[in-house]
Amino acid sequence: MSRRVALFRGINVGKAKRIAMADLRALLGKLGYTDVATLLNSGNAVFTAKPGKNAQHAGRIREAVAKKLGVDAHVIVKSSKELSAIFAGNPFAGIATDPSRFLVAFVQDDAALAAVKTLMAQDWGNERLHVGKHAAYLWCANGILESRALGKLLSGLENLGTTRNWSTLGKIHTLMREAG
Repeated sequence: MSRRVALFRGINVGKAKRIAMADLRALLGKLGYTDVATLLNSGNAVFTAKPGKNAQHAGRIREAVAKKLGVDAHVIVKSSKELSAIFAGNPFAGIATDPSRFLVAFVQDDAALAAVKTLMAQDWGNERLHVGKHAAYLWCANGILESRALGKLLSGLENLGTTRNWSTLGKIHTLMREAG
């Protein structure tokens, strides 16, 4: 058994793709996941799972949410070990001073990050972009809405990625360790 997090892309943003977190927790429980907890209202679900590949868990969760809750949203599942590695790999610890402007981009298959490595060579002004082994890190010094690099990063990931700000990621990391 291992702790994992399911990161949903684009749910509960605006009026489209709405999911009640209580419904999501109940559905994950029916799928056999235990110690299920959600964070915020944006599709962050932490749970304990039997052995299996993250992609298999992601596919199973996505299919069940679409079928039972009527929302088809991309899901990325990461293990506690992977999330710890992402935290340890933070290249902007001394630069990113506002956690709400510091984003981490996740993909299900880390190999997809190779498609955006060339973006690191571009001049992004005072923004900073680093593509690591398990995630891409983006410091949006002027704010997320003003970020030139964010759109390029997400389109380079072929819209298969999702982002979380550093503050939210810290809360997820803590939640995973508390229940694990």
